[in-house]
Amino acid sequence: MNLRRLGNTDIKLSPIGFGAFKIGRNQGIKYPTAYDLPDMDAVDRLLNGVLDMGINHIDTAPAYGLSEERIGATIAHRRDEYILSSKVGETFIDGKSEYRFDAQHVRQSVESSLKKLKTDRLDMLLIHSPADDVSLQQLTDCVPTMQALKARGDVQLIGLSGKTHDGFELAMDWSDVLMIEYNLADTQHAQLINKAHDRGLGVLCKKGLGSGHLTPQDAIPFVLGNPAITNLVVGGLNLEHLKDNLGYANIAF
Repeated sequence: MNLRRLGNTDIKLSPIGFGAFKIGRNQGIKYPTAYDLPDMDAVDRLLNGVLDMGINHIDTAPAYGLSEERIGATIAHRRDEYILSSKVGETFIDGKSEYRFDAQHVRQSVESSLKKLKTDRLDMLLIHSPADDVSLQQLTDCVPTMQALKARGDVQLIGLSGKTHDGFELAMDWSDVLMIEYNLADTQHAQLINKAHDRGLGVLCKKGLGSGHLTPQDAIPFVLGNPAITNLVVGGLNLEHLKDNLGYANIAF
């Protein structure tokens, strides 16, 4: 497995990260096809299989339904084998997203994530932003609270999973890592990705497959052919498809 360094950090990631949305939530989805949530035996096989094939980045969030607690229940005993990223700010309740970025909620959210994931630290904590990712940075206590959690050791790296150019520009002043949408059909953040990389930030790609609307054999080499991007987070419930994705990732090297 060819690992990629995350910005100026000592962390090295597999080119494909596993996005754990589908193991915990199947409501309010943007995927073209509906799906049933897997049972716990299937989740156990899937997550352990992901680690066995060499994927060392697991990405989750409180807004991903049962995802965090299922990760904790099935692979917490292998915690040193993977880099774990989760998020703060968004929850998904009664079929809709709610956003809170006050200091108390940020602290409680991280405490809850650590408990569910059965770990004592998050390797990455990202703001799970709504469309307005500027105001939440300027008008709430979210960023200083995340910085305090980092200083305390609950979190190693902090950053933004955002939406807008201005939001990412603002986040470069305090972030270690950014999660940015980029794919064959949407390259609007290409210059911003290069700027973040030049400043030593880690860059993770989200929606590199266009939420399932782009073919992996074309989309994955395109994303990972950009040396400024450390890895591409891909979801799924099929181990064979994930193995294929790793194969497509190797084309980019």
